[in-house]
This record gives sequence, C-alpha cells and structure tokens, in this order.
Amino acid sequence: MTELVLKPGEATLADWRAIYRGAVPKLHESCRPKIKASADTVAKIVAKGEPVYGINTGFGKLASVRIPAADLETLQRNIVLSHAAGVGEPMPVAITRLMMALKLASLAQGASGVQPKTVALLEAMLANDVVPVVPAQGSVGASGDLAPLSHMTAAMIGVGECFTPHGRVPAKVAFVSHGLEPLTLGAKEGLALLNGTQFSTAYALAALFEAEVLYHSALVVGALSTDAAKGSDAPFDPRIHALRKHKGQIDSADALRALMAGSAIRESHRVGDERVQDPYCLRCQPQVMGAALTVLRQAADTLGTEANGVTDNPLIFPEDGTALSGGNFHAEPVAFAADMIALAVCEIGSLSERRIAMLVDPALSGMPAFLTPKPGLNSGFMIPQVTAAALVSENKQKAYPASVDSIPTSANQEDHVSMAAHGARRLIGMVENATAVIGIELLAAAQGCDFHAPLASSEPLEAVRKAIRAKVPHLDEDRHFHPDMEKAIALVRSGAVIEAANAVKLPEIGG
Repeated sequence: MTELVLKPGEATLADWRAIYRGAVPKLHESCRPKIKASADTVAKIVAKGEPVYGINTGFGKLASVRIPAADLETLQRNIVLSHAAGVGEPMPVAITRLMMALKLASLAQGASGVQPKTVALLEAMLANDVVPVVPAQGSVGASGDLAPLSHMTAAMIGVGECFTPHGRVPAKVAFVSHGLEPLTLGAKEGLALLNGTQFSTAYALAALFEAEVLYHSALVVGALSTDAAKGSDAPFDPRIHALRKHKGQIDSADALRALMAGSAIRESHRVGDERVQDPYCLRCQPQVMGAALTVLRQAADTLGTEANGVTDNPLIFPEDGTALSGGNFHAEPVAFAADMIALAVCEIGSLSERRIAMLVDPALSGMPAFLTPKPGLNSGFMIPQVTAAALVSENKQKAYPASVDSIPTSANQEDHVSMAAHGARRLIGMVENATAVIGIELLAAAQGCDFHAPLASSEPLEAVRKAIRAKVPHLDEDRHFHPDMEKAIALVRSGAVIEAANAVKLPEIGG
C-alpha cells in the first residue's frame, strides 16, 4: 500500500480519494506540537476543577451533572460503550478506513484535546490494516455520528471486533497480533473520538468518488449511443453552450464533441438525413450532464471543506486555554451535499435509460427492433431495457432529499438533526444502480454501432467498442444475457471505459 503524507486542514480531494482507494495516511510532522498543546490545555482545565462540558460533566441532556476527577476515565469509557449502539451490516472496509483517516485529520488539528498516543493509535491501525467492525445504521447526523464513531472508538479501547488481513477477529486479538496497545481514555477523549461528522462525510466522499467514474463513463457511453443512433453532434457545438454560459454544460459539450470527432458513422449522414432533431436523450446531453457536473462539483467543494474541518465538541483553544461548546457536529452541509449527489446520480441513470429505450425502438433508431437481427424469434435487448427502467425507478425513490427530514433525539436536547448519515449511506447503492444502467447502455450502443459496419466511429469510441467486444461478442442470437451484463457493468465500474477513451480529456469534478 502507498503511503500518503496527510496535512490536517489542508488535504485535497485527491488525498481522500487515494486513501479511499487504499493509500495509508501518515500525519505531517507539523501537526504534532498542536496535538500536544491541545492535550496540555485539557489537563490544565481538569486541574482547575471548574465545570466544562464534555471534560468533567455528563453529556447531552446530562450536561448539568458534575463528574468528580477520580471518575473522568470511567466517564470517557462509559460514553463510548453506551453510545456504541449501532445496528445493521458493517460498513465497507474502504469507507471505514476513510472515516478513520478523516477523524485522524480532525483530531490532529489541535482543537480536540486528545493525547498524542490517541492520534498515534489511529495512524497505527490504518498502517496495519486493523479496521473496526462498525454497524452502518444508527446515526441521525446531528450530535456527531455518535453510534458508528463509538464503535470505531470501542475497538480502540479493545472492545468489539476488527477486520484484519487475517479475517474478522475480536479487537483485543487484532491488537495483540499487530503489536498495538488499547487506549485508556483520558478526559475529553471519548467525546472527541465519537463526536463529529466523519461517518457521514466518509460515505458521501466514497459516493462522490464512485460518481466521478459514473459521470465520465456516462459521457463516453452517451457519445457511443449517439453514433449508434446516427445522431447529430451539432447540438454539441460550442456556440450553443457559450450562449447559456453554464460551465458544466460547456465542459460536457466539449467532451461529447471530442469523443465523436472523426466518426465515419457521423459523417455518413451529414447529407440526406431527413431527421431535423434528435430525441432529448441525445440532443440535451450537454444540458443534463452539464447540470449534473455542476452539482457534483458543488458537492465536491462542500465535502472537501468538511473533510478539512474540525467537527467535535467542545473545541479546545490552547492560545487562551478555553474550551468552547458549539455545534460543528451538525452535519447539515454533508446532508445537502449528499442530496445533491443523489439528484445527479439519479438523472445520469435516467438519461442513460432513455437512450437505451431509444436504441431498442425501431421507430426512433432506424435499427432492428430490440437490436436483434431476427426480432420475434429473438428478444434481443428487450428485457435489459426493462432492468434499466427498474433500476432508474428505484433510484428515483431513493433520491428524495434526506436533509428535509428531522426527528428530535436525546430528550429534545438535540431537537433538529440533519439525517446526513442516511442521506450519504444510500448513495453507494444508487451509484451501483446507475452503473448497471450505463453497463446495459454500453452493450446496446456497441450492438447498434455493429449494424453500421463497415463504417467506424471515432478513434476513442472505437477503443471503447474494442474494450467491450474483448469481453462480450456481438449478439446474433439470444443467449444467456446476465453474464454479458455483468462483464459490461464491471468495465464501467472499474473505469476501463474511461481508460479506453483516454485520448479525450474529460471534465474534472474534484481535484
């Protein structure tokens, strides 16, 4: 695994993407003095004996309960164990690692009051691939992602389970086998570890990174479908998009035009084609995909900012020795970003399904019904289009904004919550659905272009056809369709479609 130097507060989306893909974060040395100064400040507050929320008081509705100094370690352990109340399937390991890295970067900014050894343990767990088993359900995205982060923290004190290179084992066993020492939590530490938006942010970032692959693949496959339908590239003319001025639209049109440049299929119908306009699913690709690009870029900006922030409570300010209680743990920015990603993913899949429907309809495509040479005897692409429609419909149901919901918790102390955790957690499934739709479209578009032989598409699009044809042959007669679909979906998910078309620079979403 590649090591990545992480500078807390200054990490790029490329850094977080690399960690999600497997890189191991190592903190920049410049943060070490800040961590120590923050821990020293907490020690001074404890020594003074004055009541400070989260350090020597109860939590939430119990904030007025004063805790004696002799019980502070027990207080921190109790909050971890009592709050580790999640349910459901464990988080995917890659997303849990990302959550741990986000928490690491937050704590290392010196505003959380944790001990240097606490930060060092998170680093060591990531370096040794010791990843807590964290149930994925139980956060409302308000007073931090309390339940999932508590499960992460429980593993750090030797409670619960961890995934390791040797399988799923009790946390204590994982620590012993990797030479790690479980924490004894000091004042403020339990609260600092379990309070924050890192669970919601990790899920949202993971979905953003997968949505980048989805968006780029959809652009490439949409261009291939345009050629398959003998559609026009005139709607991609830069003069059209310059007049509307949306950068996402301009960038999407530029990519589509470049993808089709030099296509013999396109050249073949410049003269004598009686069609005046293409259906919206072809003609309005720059407008729809451009809007999706703009939304994804805004979400990327929000999540990049959130990933570099400090979101626990209270916050420690060593410069004047104060601890301030606020609401940085409220995940409303993440909730909005997650909803934006959901809308974009939903529309990308929806437009793709319409292109599939257009290709299988002989009245619109001018090709054999359901893209099979012998319709009737063969059903061809009839039911794959139905599957695409089912997936798009499922995504529509999931795309309803989570951020407009709220339910009071903690005896009405936490009376407005963001639902960022739910909003972010649904996204990976939505991207998977849309990825499957793009995979089906890839098969249909390649099949459609086959009917135009010996005419070829553009160089980048022919490279894409070559990539799919290396896995899936042309469909002459009906055969077991599922394996073909799985291969095409895998090509999309892996980024191989984008790689095949790499002669064209596709628009960036996040740095």
